[in-house]
Amino acid sequence: MKIAVTTAGTTLDDALESRFGRTPRFLIVDTADGTFESVDNIQNLNAAQGAGIQAAMTVVNAGAEAVITGHCGPKAFRVLNEAGVKIYNIETVTVREAVKLYQEGKLQPAENADVEGHWL
Repeated sequence: MKIAVTTAGTTLDDALESRFGRTPRFLIVDTADGTFESVDNIQNLNAAQGAGIQAAMTVVNAGAEAVITGHCGPKAFRVLNEAGVKIYNIETVTVREAVKLYQEGKLQPAENADVEGHWL
């Protein structure tokens, strides 16, 4: 299973980024074998609008079945939800810790967006 984790870094030991749509990148972690790849989200950092939707499409196109992030707005939440991608909101930890919590079943999927649109 592939999980997208929001981060500014490129390793599993980097911090989780709190913003979904404007995260600098995603680490796409394959829980089956522990491998990961970094996927850039730079194009959305300064977008006037649509950052969440575009970031959600990036995650869907990367084949992720779940997202771990700090916060997710309503438009991104809708796109991810419609694509069958589960969203997990957690406080700041490292990417590695976030994936471990997920694998241990300690995260609960979000039922709704947890911030309003255009949250910076």
